[in-house]
Amino acid sequence: MRLSSLADYAVVMMTAAARHCGASGRLNATLLAGQTGVPLPTAQKLVSRLSAAGLLESARGTGGGFRLARPPAAISLADIVEAVEGPIAMTACVEEGRHDCAIEENCRVKPHWNVVNGAVRGALAGVSLASLSAEVRA
Repeated sequence: MRLSSLADYAVVMMTAAARHCGASGRLNATLLAGQTGVPLPTAQKLVSRLSAAGLLESARGTGGGFRLARPPAAISLADIVEAVEGPIAMTACVEEGRHDCAIEENCRVKPHWNVVNGAVRGALAGVSLASLSAEVRA
C-alpha cells in the first residue's frame, strides 16, 4: 500500500502547520508551500480539501489565512489521508454500489476486507499529527 503524492503532501503540509500551532497569526498556502517544497497550486488545492474536511479553519481578509481546527494531538494520520483520498479501503469491492469485479460472485475474501480496512485505518488513526510534527532526536 502506498499513499498518493497528494496524500503525502497533505501530511507534510499538516505537520508544518502543526509546528506553527500556538504561534500568533495565521498561515497561508504560500508560506507552507515555501517551507515544504510543495508546489503552490497543489498547496492551495490541499488547503481547500483539508478545510472542507474540518482539519483547517480559514478566515478571509486582512490577517486571514488558516490554522489547525483542532490541536495536533487530536488530528490523526487517518484524518489527513481520508480528507484527501476518501475512506480508507484496500480494495474497491467494499465500496457501496461497486460491482465491477469479475470474480465478485465467487469471491470468498470480499466479506473479510472490512476487517482489513478497519485494521489499516486503526493503525493510521493511532498516529497523531503531534507525533509526526515532533522533532526527532538522534
